[in-house]
Amino acid sequence: MSEPVEKFAPENPFTVAVTGGTGFIGGAVLRQLLHADVRVRALVRPTSRSSCFEAPGLTWIPGDLGDTQSLRHLVAGTGAVVHCAGAVRGRNLTDFAATNVAGVRNLVGAVREVKGCDRFLLLSSLAAREPALSAYAASKRQGELVLQEEAPDLNWMILRPPAVYGPGDRELLPLLQWLRRGVLFSPGRGEGRFSLLFVTDLARAVLYWLLSDAGSGCCCELHDGRAGGYSWEEVRQIGAQLYERQVRHIAVPEGLLRITAHFNAAAARLGGYRPMLTPGKVRELCHDDWICDNTLFNSATRWCPEIDLREGLRRTLAS
Repeated sequence: MSEPVEKFAPENPFTVAVTGGTGFIGGAVLRQLLHADVRVRALVRPTSRSSCFEAPGLTWIPGDLGDTQSLRHLVAGTGAVVHCAGAVRGRNLTDFAATNVAGVRNLVGAVREVKGCDRFLLLSSLAAREPALSAYAASKRQGELVLQEEAPDLNWMILRPPAVYGPGDRELLPLLQWLRRGVLFSPGRGEGRFSLLFVTDLARAVLYWLLSDAGSGCCCELHDGRAGGYSWEEVRQIGAQLYERQVRHIAVPEGLLRITAHFNAAAARLGGYRPMLTPGKVRELCHDDWICDNTLFNSATRWCPEIDLREGLRRTLAS
């Protein structure tokens, strides 16, 4: 277990600007920072105001990543930015780029215009390691390049977490619920290996970055402490032990996923919505190496994950 995280002293208050605070990961980051007595200014779109919550030290700033004036207002008086906001649904690169590329550029521009804010943490995605797989992965990689190229005078770090899960998650929840029922679905041949990370460990990693001097051009991966990641068979075994039942592993053929994705993308074009399952997402799901190495981040911040998959499953599905 890692050392307890110290809190910021009340006599030396620190304020952080956060984007994506109404989302799954951003909300966990907000709560972790507030618990450590960090004051937070959080960006909120008008359409997401219903997801806001009130807490001492938290100020919501109306606006979005395309509104440069609201971004300057967001970062004014802060010492660091934690950029959690990101688009995960889309049909093509254009759908993703407005948030994942232009959003980073606009936020970096706002930080450089406001004095006193000199640290920038970008929560990217492990998918950025393989930008040729999908429009989403390409957009996350382009967002990283924007930060690297346009913020040479900032103390910045990029975090590439793997699949993140936990209470409140909507993307992995159906898969985990089926696991509890005794069925584990895996994409393609089911032979890949992958890392995982519980959401509160990711939020703690953000806090450890703030408490450290780490940054200055680092791109770091994170995982839950399982070096070499998991196989689908190992996940099946963990589920069977946790729920004390037989768990059947069903590999969903890649061809079937591709056909489903093409139909879904076509329906999205007709319906005018942004889909999650696309041909690019299928290529991501069937990629056989999503293993992380968190050595660099551990060394830079002394952060260590605390929640393994067994405990993470228990907490996620406790309700």
